[in-house]
Amino acid sequence: MKILTVDIGTGTQDIFLYDSRLDIENGYKLILPSPTMMVRRKVQECTRRGEAIALHGLMMGGGPSHWAVEEHLRAGYPVYATPAAARSFNDDLEMVRQIGIQLLSDDEIQALPATVRRIEMKDFDFPAIEAAFRLFGVELTDLCAVAVAVFDHGDAPPSVSDRQFRFEYLDQRLRAENRLSAFAYLSDRIPPILTRLRAVAASAQGLDVPLVVMDTAPAAVLGALFDPMVARRRPLLIANVGNFHTLAFRIGEKGIEGLFEHHTGFLDLQKLENLLIRLAEGSLRHAEVFEDMGHGALVYEGHPIDLSTGDFGVAVTGPRRKMMKRSKLRPYFAAPFGDMMITGCFGLLAAVADRLPELAGPIYESLSGASEREVAPWDVE
Repeated sequence: MKILTVDIGTGTQDIFLYDSRLDIENGYKLILPSPTMMVRRKVQECTRRGEAIALHGLMMGGGPSHWAVEEHLRAGYPVYATPAAARSFNDDLEMVRQIGIQLLSDDEIQALPATVRRIEMKDFDFPAIEAAFRLFGVELTDLCAVAVAVFDHGDAPPSVSDRQFRFEYLDQRLRAENRLSAFAYLSDRIPPILTRLRAVAASAQGLDVPLVVMDTAPAAVLGALFDPMVARRRPLLIANVGNFHTLAFRIGEKGIEGLFEHHTGFLDLQKLENLLIRLAEGSLRHAEVFEDMGHGALVYEGHPIDLSTGDFGVAVTGPRRKMMKRSKLRPYFAAPFGDMMITGCFGLLAAVADRLPELAGPIYESLSGASEREVAPWDVE
């Protein structure tokens, strides 16, 4: 049984091809530039050449690509975009127009002169991933499922804060299903408000296998729980320190007891430590985080967690985890199956097992590390 997992972040897209016949450490892995970084480079190349650009395709992650487009506009070069592509930068298309992007239909984009550089927007590019594997003799024609993770703020109404809207969504999901896989969906069951996840599903049209999509931060935390040190500690404080967002959970024997989410750029070690301590104490409040330009905080169980006991105080994952290197909280840097970079892919695997129970047996057997494989890695293909 093979499952392709793709965890798409700001800097990289981390790809893991799971094969149930292999020990999980022997699965094939690719760490590649993220889609938004790839678009950024294309836009910067057009800026150097003085070329107009036309963005088309689907909504995708912004950040680096958005900043490159703004630099292109400041340099005095035109930017055209379809509404779907433009929503990569803001769900409010009037805000997109205000920064100087000219909105056109797909037909109008096609009618532009050939001198205008077309740049396709999409988070998930299965044909490109398939071609990369094929270069090394690996075919993706026998997959049982595909799983993709991206960060989705949600499509907030114009009068509602994006930060408040996302945090209310996190709260609603955890009250409905108190588990990290609550943030994973089969492609035909994605809520309408999750426009980026729905765009991922649209980019995967044509796949003849089930697609599971998930939010990146919970995927990384879920994957980190398969580190043996993390797996045996409850209650647990665990933080995913991402490039843009930091999401921390307190997890008890019965599930998720609280969380906070903040923008990583607004944090330093002292502030992050204080938030984690307050979450462990059960005293952290939503307003405290929201008023500091974060998304918010929730505490469902108020009993304190003693961070001074056990092998470590807080488990940490994510690309900016080094912020915690000198922390007084005795951080443990989780590396499930020896590889921090694809922690989110392991979380996606667990989410696939939850959303597609018919595939759960081999996945859980692999993630538990309990079974003996009879097939050697070199005998698989």
